[in-house]
Amino acid sequence: MTIRIRTLAQELWLPVALVTAWWFASKDSTSVYFPPLSRIMESFRDLWLFERVGSDVVPTLQTVFLGLGLSVLIGVAVGTVLAFWPPVHRAVEPMLQFGWSIPKLAILPAIMAIFGIGSETRLVFVVLGTVWPILLSTVEGFRSLDAVVVETARSYRVRTVDRFFRIYLPGASPAIIAGIRTSLEIALALTVVSEMVASSSGVGFFVLQSQQSFAIPDMWAGALLLGIIGYALNLGFRLIEHRVLRWHTGRIAAVSGGEHS
Repeated sequence: MTIRIRTLAQELWLPVALVTAWWFASKDSTSVYFPPLSRIMESFRDLWLFERVGSDVVPTLQTVFLGLGLSVLIGVAVGTVLAFWPPVHRAVEPMLQFGWSIPKLAILPAIMAIFGIGSETRLVFVVLGTVWPILLSTVEGFRSLDAVVVETARSYRVRTVDRFFRIYLPGASPAIIAGIRTSLEIALALTVVSEMVASSSGVGFFVLQSQQSFAIPDMWAGALLLGIIGYALNLGFRLIEHRVLRWHTGRIAAVSGGEHS
């Protein structure tokens, strides 16, 4: 318990210090574009506790989670196939690298031309932007499995299904989880961008509308909310990651302890 409190304190001291500095530095501000933090917090309270949660926050989170969920299913499935069929992987690898290298914003106009403006556009945009890290991490995770362990399982004629779920998938899971973590960060950013140009709801749409109508405190309040959402998503994923990969963390700690001893 003491370690958790210490870790939380280490993570929060800088944000608390920055917010405190922001509060006092902006206290007497008369700038239209940089209002006092007190006014921003008033807008935050009026808007997000909890007037616009259902109309804006919920659609944003739905797009993030649904888009990321589809990317996980597609990325892990396709990545598994490519990892276990090297000829296919070699044939499509240039295409994979090309797809990963395309700037994600460059494909948004094409998606809007095909699907119009709506939830389908946002969802497709998020999936096309987040599937690549998961797919490539899945391939790398399976290809980096310990060859001795793989050959031992084959020598003992362990059933293919058991080999996959008891040896291959657990062994590749650290790399897969790392890819999902990267895609989670990308998913929120792409969701906000898509809401700004292809939606009539969501936090991103609200931030842009507030800027265009010169409701600057509301704009800053929306940006602050996005930061909080991003931090909360990252924190929640870290807790899930710690639970899923507890065996992996314990093995690393045991190996490290053995080396030091």
